[in-house]
Amino acid sequence: MLRILVGAIALVSAYFAALLVIRLSNLWLLIFGSVVFAAILRAIADPLVRRTRMNDGLATLVAVLLVVAAVGGISTLFGQTISHQVATLIARIPAAWAALQAQLASMPVTDQVLELLTNLTGQAGRALMSAPKFATGFLSGVTTLVLVVVAGIYLALRPSESREGVLAMAPISMRPRLREVMNACGRALKGWLLAQLISMVLVGGLVALGLWLIGIPSPIALGLLAGVSEFVPIVGPILSAVPGLLVAAVTGPEEFALTLALYIGVSQLEANLIMPLVQRSVASLPVVLGIFAVVAMGGLFGPLGILFATPAALVLYTAVTMLYRQDVLQDEEAVAPGQPPRPR
Repeated sequence: MLRILVGAIALVSAYFAALLVIRLSNLWLLIFGSVVFAAILRAIADPLVRRTRMNDGLATLVAVLLVVAAVGGISTLFGQTISHQVATLIARIPAAWAALQAQLASMPVTDQVLELLTNLTGQAGRALMSAPKFATGFLSGVTTLVLVVVAGIYLALRPSESREGVLAMAPISMRPRLREVMNACGRALKGWLLAQLISMVLVGGLVALGLWLIGIPSPIALGLLAGVSEFVPIVGPILSAVPGLLVAAVTGPEEFALTLALYIGVSQLEANLIMPLVQRSVASLPVVLGIFAVVAMGGLFGPLGILFATPAALVLYTAVTMLYRQDVLQDEEAVAPGQPPRPR
């Protein structure tokens, strides 16, 4: 009877815990967003500490100032051009889609094929048209953004205290191993963010330069969209190509072909050259796991889930590799992304 009662209590507790996790999903994502921002700051601060022997707090402050200076510098140099091109691009897309539909209707294709193309591109167009609304809603949440930034700065200033505070809830015997796992997750996250930043800059620059040479309107805005979309693997690059192809389709058939070749070429270059080079010494995530993470997180948490799907999957992958494959299965060849190779 006692076992049945204990089992029932455990089942009810698990149910309410799962319900709490789901109800507070946005809170967990914002907390993870703070961790990601802290990882960005630590990726800048840690080399300063190692190379200049600067104290940790001062190095973090310098990292914050460098981030602010970079954002402010980009806004000063390109802010007006980017905002103008983004506004022009948003205004141009509906007209480009209508013109493309008219061109398709005039072609000698069957009604079934035309209907299929209309449905597929219509869904992509609706998703694209919702992107400015999503961006506006995200930017309008100034309070939430400030909280994430402030919490991220605090975590970056006191990473050890934050880590030990979480470990205080674990049994004493497990704390050394969990501390090792958390440190590996932090290293994996910093390495992945560094690789993504390099990839985003290179892809965005190549797309913007290519579209400018082809003669497509708003090349900087389209290049910025392509670079930012690299943060979300698989889905991001595909969606970022839609507005560029729409604009190119009404510019001319030659421009459309060149633009399509540009997006495909940059995508292949990124997958086969850029990412292998930048991920040679940093953490990476299996592509299949990244795809499943985007689908699962998007279904559970919506747009924010898609945004943080890959870094969250990387952290989970690191923890599972160390706590399950290494500790439970005793797999001597298993190496977590943020963990140095085991000595043989």
